[in-house]
This record gives sequence, structure tokens and C-alpha cells, in this order.
Amino acid sequence: MSTLSSPSLALTGVTGALGGMVARSLAADGVPFRAVARTPSKLPGRLAADVRQAEFGDRGAVEAALQGIETVLMVSGSESADRLEQHRTFVDAAAAAGVRHVVYTSFVGAAADAVFTLARDHGATEEHIRASGMQWTFLRDSFYMDVMEPFAGEDGVIRGPAGDGRCALVARSDVARSAAAVLRDPAAHAGATYDMTGPEALSLTDVARIITEVRGREVRFQDETIEEAYASRAVYGAPDWQVDAWVSTYTAIGSGGMATVSDAVERLTSEPPLSFEAFLRTASTSRL
Repeated sequence: MSTLSSPSLALTGVTGALGGMVARSLAADGVPFRAVARTPSKLPGRLAADVRQAEFGDRGAVEAALQGIETVLMVSGSESADRLEQHRTFVDAAAAAGVRHVVYTSFVGAAADAVFTLARDHGATEEHIRASGMQWTFLRDSFYMDVMEPFAGEDGVIRGPAGDGRCALVARSDVARSAAAVLRDPAAHAGATYDMTGPEALSLTDVARIITEVRGREVRFQDETIEEAYASRAVYGAPDWQVDAWVSTYTAIGSGGMATVSDAVERLTSEPPLSFEAFLRTASTSRL
């Protein structure tokens, strides 16, 4: 359904964790927006008065859903073999619909030669957005604090070829707060790229230690060789691209490329980001 006065802002990913947080924040402040969802029935009631159905890969549906929209939050799609193709289709549809500004949730170090394989798709998506003629803002997320606990198996061991590398982990809620701040005044952030990180760079040994201290459950990090990492994940029968992504999560940390700490969250929201310890003590861990 839609309201008589159509909003100029649209949000995607509203039925997911990040997009849902952004939607709730803007709704609480009375900011009107259109929710674009693959499955509108999953949208919490009364979160948005203007809801349209569309999947990223359905150009016609996306173009129809974004008619009259000036700014869209493009939450990157679920990991899949054809995610980049879906992203390009969405961007092309947004441009055709007359959207002027795309705020895209990307990844730290997004580039064709990124160690983390999925960051390559993000880099290609950024390039496609730049070439579209629309204004853009990129929120380049680090790895989420939210998924660190599930990295430890039932035996309490985090395994991967990360060595002593460090990562400036970020809480998903801090990314959501930052995105909401950008969307309240998109024009002020046109052409900007923000690295979304927490306040410190941690090794996975640090991560395991902090989980142990806060949860009272012994967790430790076990470094693997790349060969061991592929062998230990072979039992899941996942496609090659997915296993490459799993393993390169750790090699990206080990490369040192994830260690830079940014002050973007505080600059955008006027509040410092959560430390990993504070996150564990105050937030529920996502199992997504």
C-alpha cells in the first residue's frame, strides 16, 4: 500500500538485520520512507506505510518500486554466486526510475584485487554505481562483531588462516546508526566513502579472549594454513565461491588490510562506536 504523499526516500533490506535497524531508527524519528522488500509479508507491521515488492534481479519490479524516489539505501544483497549481476540490475533500474542518489553498504577495501573475495563484488558494484550518473555514498563495513561468537565451533575454537592479523570489527548497530544519519541529509554526504569500523583493531586471539572473559565460556583461536582451512570446510559441501569467501575472511584479516581504525561512525553519529567487549555485554549476538 502507499500513502497519498509519496516519500522521496526508499530503503531496501528492510526485512533483514541491518536494513530493519535503519528503518526502525528513521520511523522513530518520523522520517517517511518507502520500504522495498522481496517479501513484504515479513515486514513488521506499521514500520512503513509505503511498501513495494521487488527483488534486486527483477529490473521491471525495481524500476516500478523506485518511481518518484530521489534517494535509495541499497543494502547489499545476500551472498550468492550471482549477487553482482543482481546488484548491477538494481542499479540500472534505479537510474532508469530517476533515482538521484544511492547510499550503498559496501565493504572495507572493496576492489578488484581485494583479499576477501566478496569485497571484489562490492568493488565492482561501486564502479557500476559511479558509472550510472547517480550521486553515491558508500558505507564500507568491516566484518561485523555480531558474527564473531558463531565463528567458534561447539568446541569453542575459532579456526582459520588469520595468523596475528588484526581487524577493526564493527557492530551492525553502529553501521545502522551511521546509515540513518546519512539518510537524514543525503546531499551532505554525496561522493563520500566512509569506512565503518569499531574503535580498536583486534586479533582473533583477542576476540577469543574477550569472548571467554565476558561469556565465561572458554574460546580460543587456532591458526590454520590455507590448505588446512579448505580441508576443514570441505565437509560442508558448499560451492567453491562460498568456501573461498569463508577462507578469505581469515586471510583478509591475516593480510593486515582490515586493521585500520576509522572515526567515521563517531563523525556521522556524534557517538563513539561500541568496543567488542561493550558489544558482547550490551547486544544480542546475531545468528544470521
